[in-house]
Amino acid sequence: MAQWTSAVGAPALARQLQAQQPRPAGPGTRRPPAYRALADGIRLLVLEGRVPVAARLPAERELAMALAVSRTTVAAAYEALRNEGFLESRRGAGSWTAVPAGNPLPARGLEPLPPESLGSMIDLGCAALPAPEPWLTRGIQGALEELPPYAHTHGDYPAGLPALRQMLADRYTRRGIPTMPEQIMVTTGAMGAMDAICHLFAGRGERIAVESPSYANILQLMREAGARLVPVAMAEGLRGWDLPRWRQVLRDAAPRLAYVVADFHNPTGALADEDQRRQLVDAARSAGTVLVVDETMSELRLDDGTAMPRPVCAFDPAGSTVLTVGSASKAFWAGMRIGWVRAAPDVIRSLVAARAYADLGTPVLEQLGVDWLMRTGGWDEAVALRREQARRNRDDMVAALHRELPDWEFEIPHGGLTLWVRAGGLSGSRLAEVGERVGVRVPSGPRFGVDGAFEGYVRLPFTVGGPVAEEAAARLAAAARLVRTGVTTGTEAPRTFVA
Repeated sequence: MAQWTSAVGAPALARQLQAQQPRPAGPGTRRPPAYRALADGIRLLVLEGRVPVAARLPAERELAMALAVSRTTVAAAYEALRNEGFLESRRGAGSWTAVPAGNPLPARGLEPLPPESLGSMIDLGCAALPAPEPWLTRGIQGALEELPPYAHTHGDYPAGLPALRQMLADRYTRRGIPTMPEQIMVTTGAMGAMDAICHLFAGRGERIAVESPSYANILQLMREAGARLVPVAMAEGLRGWDLPRWRQVLRDAAPRLAYVVADFHNPTGALADEDQRRQLVDAARSAGTVLVVDETMSELRLDDGTAMPRPVCAFDPAGSTVLTVGSASKAFWAGMRIGWVRAAPDVIRSLVAARAYADLGTPVLEQLGVDWLMRTGGWDEAVALRREQARRNRDDMVAALHRELPDWEFEIPHGGLTLWVRAGGLSGSRLAEVGERVGVRVPSGPRFGVDGAFEGYVRLPFTVGGPVAEEAAARLAAAARLVRTGVTTGTEAPRTFVA
């Protein structure tokens, strides 16, 4: 009986391997043999989760042909991986990926680091800040006071609590987008919203156009839903979308859905201007594509002089093209798992009906908490605290990177929570691997791309500041030195660091 649960084809594996940048040769070092480089490349793909554990690898002859190398090279690489515990084989069943005993399974997304590891590891993997107290506690206290009437009901509100739906609709109306509560569905975070949308609009095998790069967890959600991702490159720097490319993709690929982050894009921090928003809505409408707009970063403007364009849904007054996704996770706290969808009433009804076979509804207490905060002004005060904290963290991280890693390149975004960094010609995957060994956890660029793109990048969030940001940059510099000299094993254990 085979021990593999999925398979990766030779062309797909070859594309991911060829996208990896070769390890730089340090002074006095030699390039590793071809089989060793191939084994290292496959091991990195497994460690990053870009090739799943228990995935059947191509036969030696197939992979050799796809890579234009000898079969002997592939056979030696597979043997090295077997010896290291990253590959298992059985006659007649082929070879499949594995992880050595005692190693954690690689994450397909960006899961938070367990709290017990925080003493020795600086976690830059998750773009989320601690709760903005005292507003979290006040919001929960306010929710508890308003809970008793709801406790006498069954507690299932598939579309969300009526009070919160009305509150969210009113907030859109105040932004110049007239909205009824019937146009709102409350979800369990933005991920819950995207999951519902994908299941309703994009069945297995459907095309979804996505920005390249884009938010890693959403990309993985779409992959696991069986979607075929069509990447569309962002414009250079922080200039938002490349509209000619978008028009070509929407015209030629005719994707069922397109997913974009217009406000302080994750991971680049770009802010799309009003003209880009208008043009993209027009192009999506012409192509018959449903445009899903992620607004989770929209309230995180960090520089006061930055003018905010109108929401994308302002350019779709009929509500036939744009679905808007919002969330409390970035602007308030990731532990407050409240998200929402704004769409035409008939779309909301379809989403609510489909939800009956998923999670039934979002927890009542958290909905009451968000409603209380928005109704009393606590939300706006909490968001102001969040902006100030993120601004300080951004400035501290930028200063530390300029000091420790002057050859790393990035543009400073005016909002959001992330910095998209070109890592001085180094492999982002190897930096991520070595970084964990020296005490800093950082996601590599390929997590945010399709088929191995962005190997030379890492994403750094504005989640730490002050001495912690300085220490994080120092550890990244240590990891960069090890990668540059080809030393990726046997590194020293990280120091315990207390903020």
